[in-house]
Amino acid sequence: MPFYHKLGKIPHKRHTIFKKPDGSLYYEQLFGTIGFDGMSSNLYHVYRPTQVKEISSKINVAPQIATANNIQSYRFHGFKVKPENDYLKSRIPILTNADCTIELAAPKKSTANYFYKNADADELIFIHEGTGKLRTHLGNLDFKYGDYLVIPRGIIYKIDFETEDNRLFIVESRRPIYTPKRYRNWFGQLLEHSPFCERDIRRPYELETNDEKGDFLMKIKKQNEVFDMIYATHPFDVVGYDGFNYPYALSIHDFEPITGRIHQPPPVHQTFETDAFVVCSFVPRLYDYHPESIPAPYNHSNIDSDEVLYYVDGDFMSRNDIEKGHISLHPAGIPHGPHPGAAERSIGKTKTEELAVMVDTFKPLQLTKQAMEIADETYHKSWLE
Repeated sequence: MPFYHKLGKIPHKRHTIFKKPDGSLYYEQLFGTIGFDGMSSNLYHVYRPTQVKEISSKINVAPQIATANNIQSYRFHGFKVKPENDYLKSRIPILTNADCTIELAAPKKSTANYFYKNADADELIFIHEGTGKLRTHLGNLDFKYGDYLVIPRGIIYKIDFETEDNRLFIVESRRPIYTPKRYRNWFGQLLEHSPFCERDIRRPYELETNDEKGDFLMKIKKQNEVFDMIYATHPFDVVGYDGFNYPYALSIHDFEPITGRIHQPPPVHQTFETDAFVVCSFVPRLYDYHPESIPAPYNHSNIDSDEVLYYVDGDFMSRNDIEKGHISLHPAGIPHGPHPGAAERSIGKTKTEELAVMVDTFKPLQLTKQAMEIADETYHKSWLE
């Protein structure tokens, strides 16, 4: 995160004595990225965060590749992914490359008997359906429809859902996720032309501090395997922290669209970036106001990136026969554009109510076997007259 946050109790200076009420020491932990050069926070634990009793088992969760070298456009019916009780089992990889994996999930139950940590990837979780609370060792965040949850790698968390009807669109990123550089000044502050600002970003507001010993099941994902580890103390034992590395939430409904007299290109919708892909938010907005404008997007070639669009709600005017929960994949190397009749239909329209999340990757995506189970393999013919 580009700005400072503090929660709980911390000492006056880093790396100095910080005593518990009984006179013994709290245990400091530097929680940082990119060696000692990236964003970091200083945490203070009741117990040493290094106490592992047992590594009991592991399972392989590597995506099973169906199509490794793809040049075909696809549509996937995301809501055909079946609900699962367990949160981790519900996560179904759909598209993947060396930098990221795009997943769908329909978890029915909260993570009751284990804690989870992704040691390899930042996670961007978009809440399509459901409400609840993200609980982490750095504090809690409430979530609802339309929220992005950004969970940096290494965060220990649970998710509590309020109902059994939950739909998530998840991007696992092997590269750190940031707000776009062009929206920030050299101090990291979001600028006036940014479509969102710091007051839109929700930081952890509630810190759970558990002074408890026992057997605590931690599931840790590392290099496409999930390890079961037994911790000797409760993972949520942080009494305070400060710094720049923590989970946060941003609602897609707080993204303010950038519009113009003629059609604006996709970068105006950019919400997050890495050095390997970008994430954009398409939100309700006024259409272009030039008297002869064509609001529908022009045909364009994906020369350098695969384009993934997750359709959330509303009427996506450039597409025919698209429903919420659908995913379109337009691979690099071929042009794409509005479906037949879409450009003509758009002329004279003054606004759109569409809501969608786009991921553009700079390396080709591979399709998984699970993706092919929900794929429309005739979608690439939908531009024929």
